[in-house]
Amino acid sequence: VLPLFRADFDDSATYSAVATNVHGQTSTNCAVIVRRFREDEEPHPAAIMPFHLPLSYDVCFTHIDVQFLEKFGVTFATEGETLTLKCSMLITPELKRLRPRAEWYRDDVLIKDSKWTKLYFGEGQAALSFTHLNKDDEGLYTLRMVSRGGISECSAYLFVRDADALIAGAPGAPMDVKCHDANRDYVIVTWKPPNTTSESPVIGYFVDKCEVGLENWVQCNDAPIKVCKYPVTGLQEGRSYIFRVRAVNNAGISRPSRASEPVAALDPVDLERTQTVHVDEGRKIVISKDDLEGDVQIPGPPTNVHASEISKTYVVLSWDPPVPRGREPLTYFIEKSMVGSGSWQRVNAQVAVKSPRYAVFDLAEGKPYVFRVLSANKNGISDPSEITEPIQPQDTIVLPSAPGQVVATRNTKTSVVVQWDKPKHEEDLYGYYIDYSVVGSNRWEPSNHKPIKYNRFVVHGLETGEQYVFRVKAVNAVGLSENSQESEAVTVQAALTCPSYPHGITLLNCDGHSMTLGWKAPTYSGGSPILGYYMDKREANHQNWHEVNSSLITRTIYTVKDLIEDAFYEFKVAAANLVGIGQPSDPSEHFKCKAWTMPEPGPAYDLMICEVRNTSLVLLWKAPVYEGKSPITGYLVDYKEVDTEDWITANEKPTSKRYFKVTDLHEGHTYVFKVRAVNDAGVGKSSEISEPVLVEERPGTKEIYSGVDDEGNIYLAFECKEATDASHFAWGKSYEEIDDSHKFKIETEGNHSKLYFKNPDKSDLGTYSISVSDTDGVSSSFVMDDEEFERLMALSYEIKNPTIPLKSELAYEVLDKGEVRFWIQAESLSPDSTFRFVINDKEVENSDRHKINCDRSSGIIEMVMEKFTIDNEGTYTVQIQDGKAKNQSSLVLIGDAFKGVLAESELQRKEFLRKQGPHFSEFLYWKVTEECEVLLSCKVANTKKETDFKWYKDGSGVDVEELPDLQKGECHLNIPKLSRKDEGVYKATLSDDRGHDVSSLELSGKVYDDIILALSGMSGKSASPLKILCTEEGIRLQCFLKYYNEEMKVSWCHRESKISSGEKMKIGGGDDVAWLQISEPTEKDKGNYTFEIFGGKESYKRTLDLSGQAFDDAYAEFQRLKAAAFAEKNRGKVIGGLPDVVTIMDGKTLNLTCTVFGNPDPEVVWFKNDKAFEIDEHYAFSLEQGKYASLTIKGVTSEDSGKYSIHVKNKYGGETVDVTVSVYRHGEKMPEIKPGQLAKPRPIPPS
Repeated sequence: VLPLFRADFDDSATYSAVATNVHGQTSTNCAVIVRRFREDEEPHPAAIMPFHLPLSYDVCFTHIDVQFLEKFGVTFATEGETLTLKCSMLITPELKRLRPRAEWYRDDVLIKDSKWTKLYFGEGQAALSFTHLNKDDEGLYTLRMVSRGGISECSAYLFVRDADALIAGAPGAPMDVKCHDANRDYVIVTWKPPNTTSESPVIGYFVDKCEVGLENWVQCNDAPIKVCKYPVTGLQEGRSYIFRVRAVNNAGISRPSRASEPVAALDPVDLERTQTVHVDEGRKIVISKDDLEGDVQIPGPPTNVHASEISKTYVVLSWDPPVPRGREPLTYFIEKSMVGSGSWQRVNAQVAVKSPRYAVFDLAEGKPYVFRVLSANKNGISDPSEITEPIQPQDTIVLPSAPGQVVATRNTKTSVVVQWDKPKHEEDLYGYYIDYSVVGSNRWEPSNHKPIKYNRFVVHGLETGEQYVFRVKAVNAVGLSENSQESEAVTVQAALTCPSYPHGITLLNCDGHSMTLGWKAPTYSGGSPILGYYMDKREANHQNWHEVNSSLITRTIYTVKDLIEDAFYEFKVAAANLVGIGQPSDPSEHFKCKAWTMPEPGPAYDLMICEVRNTSLVLLWKAPVYEGKSPITGYLVDYKEVDTEDWITANEKPTSKRYFKVTDLHEGHTYVFKVRAVNDAGVGKSSEISEPVLVEERPGTKEIYSGVDDEGNIYLAFECKEATDASHFAWGKSYEEIDDSHKFKIETEGNHSKLYFKNPDKSDLGTYSISVSDTDGVSSSFVMDDEEFERLMALSYEIKNPTIPLKSELAYEVLDKGEVRFWIQAESLSPDSTFRFVINDKEVENSDRHKINCDRSSGIIEMVMEKFTIDNEGTYTVQIQDGKAKNQSSLVLIGDAFKGVLAESELQRKEFLRKQGPHFSEFLYWKVTEECEVLLSCKVANTKKETDFKWYKDGSGVDVEELPDLQKGECHLNIPKLSRKDEGVYKATLSDDRGHDVSSLELSGKVYDDIILALSGMSGKSASPLKILCTEEGIRLQCFLKYYNEEMKVSWCHRESKISSGEKMKIGGGDDVAWLQISEPTEKDKGNYTFEIFGGKESYKRTLDLSGQAFDDAYAEFQRLKAAAFAEKNRGKVIGGLPDVVTIMDGKTLNLTCTVFGNPDPEVVWFKNDKAFEIDEHYAFSLEQGKYASLTIKGVTSEDSGKYSIHVKNKYGGETVDVTVSVYRHGEKMPEIKPGQLAKPRPIPPS
């Protein structure tokens, strides 16, 4: 119940009630009319108010007029975008409750509010919004405003392009996915294939399903299916699903299509098997046929088993459930048998089928099958159904044939009508795809992205003036046909129509009996030149119009005669072309036929606006017919923005010209203009106000450009793709049309026009303009100033007086034998070209002395002089002529320039002679190896086995371990460790019976310094990290290198301060090490130390932080070594004098004497065989002056043989020296004694 309390007139309307459930919906309408209450009238009792009034949507409105103010046009969009189509309108009268109905249609199908489309109508606007565009939305959209006054409508096409593919080259998405024949666990999904204009063909499709309310898409088929139809099985009864499809080609998989509408997995027969019985008080009873059929134990077999879908890959079987069914749920089993096999195979042995539909896959291609179906419930399985007729899997529809002849015709400035013959077999067609291509581009673009059903289509979005060809493909469930043959090329132009109406009728003069009228030509000529005009007149307040002229008026000005003085007249004008007479203009205002006598001039007329740019435009007009009492001296130009009151005068002083450029306008604003003529009497009548002009440069606006053609003629050119066959290119100078054929020539072809200057001179300076009729105001201007004129004249002179372009001016080169070659190269030379060489104003001919040659294919002209001598000084010139074109080039060889060439020639001649025998192809040079060795190298050539090679230094031969192998072409002399002693002049010589050659290198001075620098760089690369070495003198920092020389440029730094070698810090090194000695280190010597080697462009640094623990450890080691050195210096020592072996004959006296040292004086002890012995008469010891120690043995015997030792020691330690004494008897042969050696001491540690 919907109660209306306190009803008001605004409550008058039609009300609807809609009931909806899972099985569908129903609705009912009721019209309510609220009338004014009168006491003497009784309102209708509610009880007897009819429930269904005969007032439907179609008759509920009063007479309402709908006038569209702004319509939607042809629209181009891309999948995934949002878009709104809208119309603004004027509704008369506008009633709050009684409004017209706005209905939107796509391809004549009514559109309703949905997830994808939103409808709006109110406040004088109807809109259709798309939340997420898909190709499904492409089509012809129509807005119909329905009222009792009739139907007002507007239509336009919406094109929806494919979104960019996720994988390059993948096809566009399929579209129009729909579900058919849904049942408990089965549905057939169909779709339409995408257009593949530039992509590879579609090879199949994947179908995805998703349960409503979830977002989990599941792919239904494992392999791509080739036909746009697929039976989906395995649905769960009672649940709703949506489906989408993806196309596949060789490049990849497309984006998914738009999802289908939801479909429920229910058996539609279930609704038919229920019956509703209405009882009293609105109650009802629902009875199921299952209940009426009673208990059925084992069901009967299904009936009417047949194939409802047959394809190459599957067969869909359909059947009727058994009757009676019974209360228990039914399932089905399907069996198949190949004809002739005699055996049956159950198809769905694992999963029972609930729906009376089933798709059987995995059938052998080309083999016929028969099928049967069994019913089952919980009690058992029925007998098999009757066997079907033999069914062979095959495609029932095939790929369509290509459409027939394609014809394209002009339509508008941006569209073409394409028509074609239908294919021979047009059954089961989804529609057609149309492609277009710019002539010559060989690049095809799709026009429509969703198949159209008709064989006629308007292709929009084309470029005006461009030529196109078209082709068509037919589409069905199998795919796309072959392309049709291409249409004939068609130029995009508007089709021929009658011209539009003239406008702006203005009274220009009146003498009391006639009126002179002017008007503006139609905006569009209809594609054909306007032949003239017809004018009608009538007196004010008269109904009938009267013809003014019977023959065409060829101008836009005309004098109407035989009028009644002081009467009021109005006029209208119609234009005519080849097609016919167009619509007449609106009637003019009422003009009074009264003679003009005012002293001021009449109105200017025929205002024309051109060259509209972002902030400026040019206004043109014609002079008034009525001048007044004195000649016109100028014009004032006024303008204002639309919807404003105040006029602005653009020029402070009147301009004498009949054109004016208005500047400083606001981009995107709309203006109107008028012109007033001025004479001595004052300002005259204002012209008619121009039509509103939007100040905004049109996309693709072109300008006049200048140039010079191949003949040297100067021209101005303009291109207008919007031009039609009826367009006229009007050239002007100072905005006056050019008609001087002596000065100018105009050539127009297609959409190009050129203005040629016949005899250009300074009088041609000025402003040139062009306007193209039958276009949307296409125009441009060009200022020919002094600078541009001079540029064009210079270019024209170059073309009329051509020169042969040169790649290279005359040049020379000295050849290997000392010959001098003079050469010049032109860009190109024809076979008929001629040339000559001139030396010192005298032409030279081809001879042995001057060998002249010309290669016209490459454009090279050359002269070779075999002997270049002192007599050849002078000027060399080459003159070339090729048709009309000429050029020449000169080379001056005088003075130093000539001497340089002569010296180079003589050098090359000597070099040539030198190379006839063994010679050095590369003279001596040095290089440094990675091992920091210096290698003197040279390369030799033209040698043989007998060729002798030698090395010399400072004139003396250098001995080498191995003679070089001259056949290898290289010789080397290695200097291992370079030092000053290696300085000198090194020479390498080659000689044999053919001659000799010498190469020398002075390794001294700068060369030596450069080598040292290179060695520094190579050695620096190998430098080790700084290491610490402690000595008794202090701490030494060392860097090990492959090579070190004190002449190398190195530096030591302490705390970034450079160190100079001295007593405290001493810098030195060896062959492979550089060091810094820090004597007697202190705390001040702590810090960072850097060793840097400079090697040419690079330097190499090694750094050590001598502080903290590193310094402490080094200092401690230094103190230890210093103490050890002191002890070593002062310990007890045997300085010398004792041999290691003494041989003596018995009876003799042996005296062992040595010098000892120690500070303090050491203690001296003698031992025999490591045992001390005491002094007696036989042994005597002595120590004189504290340093001369001796042992005397008197009368030695054999018992005195043995080891005698002297032990010298003080507090710092000492040493022991051993002497072996051998005693032989008298008469025995003296033992052989090795050469005497000093006894070696053995150290004794300090106590």
